[in-house]
Amino acid sequence: MSEKHLPELAAWPVALTAQPWADHALVDSGGGRKLERYGPYLIVRPEPQCLWAPRLPEAVWREAFAVFEPTDEDEAGHWRFSGSAEETWPMAWRDVRFHARFTAFRHLAVFPEHAANWEWIVARLASARPGLKLLNLFGYTGIASLAAVKAGASVTHVDASKRAVGWARDNAALSGLGDAPIRWICEDAKKWVAREQRRGARYDAIVLDPPKFGRGPAGEPCRFVEKLRTAAGQGHRPAIGQ
Repeated sequence: MSEKHLPELAAWPVALTAQPWADHALVDSGGGRKLERYGPYLIVRPEPQCLWAPRLPEAVWREAFAVFEPTDEDEAGHWRFSGSAEETWPMAWRDVRFHARFTAFRHLAVFPEHAANWEWIVARLASARPGLKLLNLFGYTGIASLAAVKAGASVTHVDASKRAVGWARDNAALSGLGDAPIRWICEDAKKWVAREQRRGARYDAIVLDPPKFGRGPAGEPCRFVEKLRTAAGQGHRPAIGQ
């Protein structure tokens, strides 16, 4: 990546702050929980970093449509609903449309705090040459990929989860981007990047968002943070996807 292709880059590192957007709001937080609105639904999810006391009374929290109750340290658990829940429902960020859904983990197939990243990507691409090649590793449900292609980039989207790539393609269709220049790759990021390196492939920009915990194509567990700690203890930098 160079300033020729992405001008006006700020000094590194860059601290970004997510701004409010129409289909998501952080209503309250505290006591190890977050109270949020996802489209029409008020939702409570665990958040260990919220160590302070909630601002709103407990009666407001009890109005939530869905509460996630974790069962293990890898964020698995189950949802408790106050009514009949839809499997998916549409949301939008700017003109990027996607489906939110209640997953087996505390996430809802979208990370709303990443809106700050999407804003930054779109702003950089706005002044870049058309057709810039962007690689999105651990692309999940594709909102960053869709925002980038809407802003004029050509995107390669990589994720090890076949289900996540399927959801991302559904989101592309929902956004009217079914024929957009996006390459969908279902593959382990580390293995795929190694092959791209041997092929001499080059990209103008890379978006990288590895999970704390995930699973590979065969369902094998991958604990990215633990691998980083091991690599740091051995005195070398880990390769992408380790």
